[in-house]
Amino acid sequence: MSEANKDLAARVQALEDRIEIEELFHAYFGYGRTPSHGSFADFFAHEFHLDINGWVCTTRDEVTDLYKKVSADKPRLTGKFHMQLSNFIIKVHGDTATCQLLWTQQLNDTIKGPPRYIEQGREYDWLKRIDGRWKITKRVVIADSGCPDIFDQTWTPRLDFSFDKAA
Repeated sequence: MSEANKDLAARVQALEDRIEIEELFHAYFGYGRTPSHGSFADFFAHEFHLDINGWVCTTRDEVTDLYKKVSADKPRLTGKFHMQLSNFIIKVHGDTATCQLLWTQQLNDTIKGPPRYIEQGREYDWLKRIDGRWKITKRVVIADSGCPDIFDQTWTPRLDFSFDKAA
């Protein structure tokens, strides 16, 4: 294969990886509507670090427990709920990658009323390809508004991450 073809193949693979990573996060945030993914913990590598507003999890049971507690802590809202993901910046380096994005929780109470925002924040992720699938090895989630009460003791203001320094 010529050098030009090798370069093209590498660039195409990086684009495919970027799409797979973006789809991973759409599935993660759409969990409950995509039951084929198993559980939230299935999105993570065997060894991982999850930090949501200062609450740290390093085992699958801790992740499952945290999401149950967050769900129980939130007020019972009615209407159509959506999670919007935006401003993806994904960098692929072979079998590792980084991703940052913004997320916004939106609720449509009624068909006649305007949507309202429930929570918004930033996310920084480190990923690794394991057995052909992208898995999260480290994830830092920072709420910038609408932070659930459960994080009152752990949330602190944080600046954006530099992937060069925060790995």
